[in-house]
Amino acid sequence: MSVARKVIDEPSEDVVANARKERAEKRSPFARLVIFIRQVMGELRKVVTPTRKELLSYTGVVLVFVVVMMVLVSVLDLAFGNLVGWVFGDGPLIG
Repeated sequence: MSVARKVIDEPSEDVVANARKERAEKRSPFARLVIFIRQVMGELRKVVTPTRKELLSYTGVVLVFVVVMMVLVSVLDLAFGNLVGWVFGDGPLIG
């Protein structure tokens, strides 16, 4: 069962209007910091946390990808090591 979620990719009109108004006015560094923190909090309210199932799925995908990349890098390292050993006369590492 899937629950439809409202996805908000664009900033709301209020945020845009407030940003334009605030940009037009010169503010002190402290006031700009407060504005920045308010905008960050507004964006964080839009974040949708994944369900447990989604989180486990994403974690599995990342772990599989990391293992595949480790194997790929290991094979390439062994191949280039053997090639360098052959070129410079030390002999292959395996064989």
